[in-house]
Amino acid sequence: MDFEHDLVVVDEFDALAIELKVPHKPSTSKPHSKSSSSPSSSPSTRSKQQLLNDAWLHAPQKYPAKLHAKKVISHLSPAANTNNAAIIYLPGQSDSTYEYSDMSPPFRQRRHFYYLSGLNFPGCALTYDIPRDTLILWIPYTDPKQILWYGSTPSIEDVKSLSEVDDVRYITGLDRFLFSNLLPGSTLYVLSPNQTPKLESTKGIVHIDTHRLLPAINSARVIKSDYEIGMIRRANAVSSAAHKAVMTRIKKLSNEREIEAIFRGFCLAQGAKQQAYPVIAAAGVAGSTLHYEENDAALKGKQMVVLDAGAEWKCYASDVTRTFPLRGKFTEEGKRIYEIVERMQRECVERIKPGVVYYTLHLHACVVAVTELMKLGILRGGTVEEIFGRGTVAAFSPHGLGHHVGLEVHDVSGDERLLLFGGFAAEGISKGKWEEKERGRMGGMMGKREWVSPEMLGMMYRSAMVGGSGNGNAVKSSGGGEYKGKQTLQKGMIVTVEPGIYFCKEYIQAYFLDNPHHAKYINKKELEKYWDVGGVRIEDDILVTEDGYENLTTVPKGEDMLKIINAGSA
Repeated sequence: MDFEHDLVVVDEFDALAIELKVPHKPSTSKPHSKSSSSPSSSPSTRSKQQLLNDAWLHAPQKYPAKLHAKKVISHLSPAANTNNAAIIYLPGQSDSTYEYSDMSPPFRQRRHFYYLSGLNFPGCALTYDIPRDTLILWIPYTDPKQILWYGSTPSIEDVKSLSEVDDVRYITGLDRFLFSNLLPGSTLYVLSPNQTPKLESTKGIVHIDTHRLLPAINSARVIKSDYEIGMIRRANAVSSAAHKAVMTRIKKLSNEREIEAIFRGFCLAQGAKQQAYPVIAAAGVAGSTLHYEENDAALKGKQMVVLDAGAEWKCYASDVTRTFPLRGKFTEEGKRIYEIVERMQRECVERIKPGVVYYTLHLHACVVAVTELMKLGILRGGTVEEIFGRGTVAAFSPHGLGHHVGLEVHDVSGDERLLLFGGFAAEGISKGKWEEKERGRMGGMMGKREWVSPEMLGMMYRSAMVGGSGNGNAVKSSGGGEYKGKQTLQKGMIVTVEPGIYFCKEYIQAYFLDNPHHAKYINKKELEKYWDVGGVRIEDDILVTEDGYENLTTVPKGEDMLKIINAGSA
């Protein structure tokens, strides 16, 4: 029987314990209580003595490579399924060194290759014979003298025990295999031209398809298999425990780098050697920088810290953010902004279920932001609808609500996007023109995060049906509006919900206070009180279930978070 579990920090042993929880079935018919999304604050005596061990961390089953291969085939064109000779070929990542150096960067497996293989070491390849339904992994043979320097790679038997495949062979036989099986008129599917194998000789003309495989894998990866959900759940368990470890020590720390050290060290000690992305430990005004990575500033004199950090488990990511006060208590201004973001996130999470158009959740979060910022007097001079339609709230909420999580922290989304591209036919803008504008003033990707400009937010507002109540429940997710090209949530998706409100002085001044179309809605005098807040972001990883959702992130928020911080300072 499978049990849900949390990782609980056990100060007595400076380790983790497993806390078993009664299985439950999330449903949107009854919103989650705090206890269903946060671990108990008082684990049993028995669980405190049950130290973390390898048993729970091991994969519950073999890596489902064959299942993933079949999912990919289901997304290839119909011709691929009936082709008499069709083979998928994927090479894994090779070892490399830095330029003019004998030192190597940390190995990172190609994610599309890993999805179809489960192999996380260099020098491998895979082939999938579509009509014969045969998945073969090709691995390097390790010469004994290499073992002296670098150790051995997994053997054929090791790989067979780890991954569900039809066969495992040494890669020295790959060329002969391709020559024997690529018959005249056959098709070889590869991700890109630079991943095409060297076919020095074949028995006839072979068609090299470099277009269909990538979108097919991207689409297959959107809905996670049970194994993948298990790995992301484990990554979240380690990350949540690491966030709590930081919270218990935060009042004794003096520099951002100590925050990063505690988080990374904690994850490493539990077997999560890789981070899904660089740790963001941004104190004070640095919290208004979305991808702050310096992590080297003093904490003294600053209100809050944004800790955005997620461990990786067996190549699967987690993405977790908490914002908390450095002295165990929010300032008046910090508390106001935190409560707004907490409401934005809570209401969006509670709306998650299959069939919901994700970008309407983003719009709902913006409605909440506009409404609450007007109550604080930061926004003024118009109605909720007027200010939202102008897009002025993008001054304080400039990025998308979330993204998929999987083998990448910002995972693939298939042939639709959660927020950008498509769905703006009513604006008379083609996809090509939209992409062109998006790279300029309209919005788009800024580094790893989706930037939502005022113009884009206004277009999103107009393309949805937004009522006039201004009560935070105005955005409709069905029954109207133009949603073509916008992704609908489905069972098995894992998405983040990460609203934020930021006070980036340079950005707000340049693009909003100096722009009369936006400046008239912003109270400059009231805004002066909030610069030192920096920013507030709260982020959880959410699994879409059959009739609702499950929050995979278990680190507490709000009052429960403050209890951990202040208890840890004793």
